[in-house]
Amino acid sequence: MPGPAEPERTGPARRWAIVAGAAAVVLALDQLTKWWAVARLCGPPYCPDAPARTPVELVWTLQLRYAENTGMAFSKGEGWGRVIGLVALAIVAVLLLAARRMTSGLQLVLVGVVVGGALGNLVDRVARADDGFLSGAVVDFIDLQWWPIFNVADAAVVVGGILLALTSLREPVPPPTMSAEPEPPSPTGDPPRGSARGG
Repeated sequence: MPGPAEPERTGPARRWAIVAGAAAVVLALDQLTKWWAVARLCGPPYCPDAPARTPVELVWTLQLRYAENTGMAFSKGEGWGRVIGLVALAIVAVLLLAARRMTSGLQLVLVGVVVGGALGNLVDRVARADDGFLSGAVVDFIDLQWWPIFNVADAAVVVGGILLALTSLREPVPPPTMSAEPEPPSPTGDPPRGSARGG
């Protein structure tokens, strides 16, 4: 029969496998879709040597249209790429620290989704930098026409973050590891040892 310490030996490995797996899936999906967007959608002024491109119409107002962003998510904060990149690194670090105490598989998956999204945009800022560290532009291509243009990484960070916050509200607080319960009263009516009668 396994002892109580066995979950502690196997728990951390499974926990980090869940986070890393979810992050890897989101990161790969983000980078593959951005690679496709550069190859199929990019034209002047972002790709001056490529022919002019027309947006790819999909459903309702959804279209695929190439854009680059040196700011934060959803094409906001233009020119603040370095600051946003450092903030993203800090968020990743905080989430990974928080994941050390999580026991919910769903929460760990959502942490990985947010981390993968943050890393997806960080990869752009590093790999496409031409004016110093984290100066690169992030590739955006999902255009609803009534919402700022965004990418898979942006969606992962926002949707994953919202769901993580909602699940955190429902997750019960872990019981304390040590508790000082009062000693039951004696059958003879005497007070427990260490207590004093009032008088």
